[in-house]
Amino acid sequence: MIVVSVHLVSARDGSVTELARAHICNVGGTDRLGDYEVKTLRGRGTRALNSRVVQRAGKVLQHARMQLHVWHLVAKALSAVGYGRS
Repeated sequence: MIVVSVHLVSARDGSVTELARAHICNVGGTDRLGDYEVKTLRGRGTRALNSRVVQRAGKVLQHARMQLHVWHLVAKALSAVGYGRS
């Protein structure tokens, strides 16, 4: 599982606040092409995110595992659950 977590680090006092979290789970495919389930969690802080309540869910299919950097998978995962649309 890949866990993507977004943190805000205060320039003022260095405190860290977790703002969001997503799980990207390998569910199959081949050595070359992977299939993944994506879940973003509800909440805007570590305590709420630790409840693991799913806000959105989706899938990424046939991702070129070895050819593309992991950031490509993250971008596809966020798109698969509806982020990045106006």
